[in-house]
Amino acid sequence: QVQLVESGGGLVQAGGSLRLSCAASGRTFSSNPMAWFRQAPGNEHEIVAAISRNTCSTYYADSLKGRFTISRDNAKNTVFLQMNSLKPEDTAVYYCAAKRFPSYDYYTRREEYNYWGQGTQVTVSS
Repeated sequence: QVQLVESGGGLVQAGGSLRLSCAASGRTFSSNPMAWFRQAPGNEHEIVAAISRNTCSTYYADSLKGRFTISRDNAKNTVFLQMNSLKPEDTAVYYCAAKRFPSYDYYTRREEYNYWGQGTQVTVSS
C-alpha cells in the first residue's frame, strides 16, 4: 500500500521557518515527479512547488520564489519543503503529492498527481 506521510508542520511566528518532510512508502518514487500543494480555509488547492525526478527542474509559485525550497532525497524516498520568512498568508494545510508514472518533467496541476498525503497544518501567527 502506497503511503505519503507529511511531517514538520506547526505554529510559527511571522518571519520564522519550517521544514516539511514527506516520506513515501509502499513503492519507490525516485523516478517520479513530486510536489507540494496547500489549501487554506475557503480556498482551493494551490501548487506550492514541484520537482522532477532528478532534481534538475523545479517549479515555484510566483509568490513563493525566494522563500521556499523544494528538494528530495531519492535514497530515502523523501521530499522536503524548506519554508523561510513565513507570512500569515502561508497558513494552510500542506499536502505532498506524487505522480504514478516516471517522468523527467515536473507537473503543477493537482489532477496530474495520483498519490497524496494526509496533509500537515502550518499556521503562521502575525
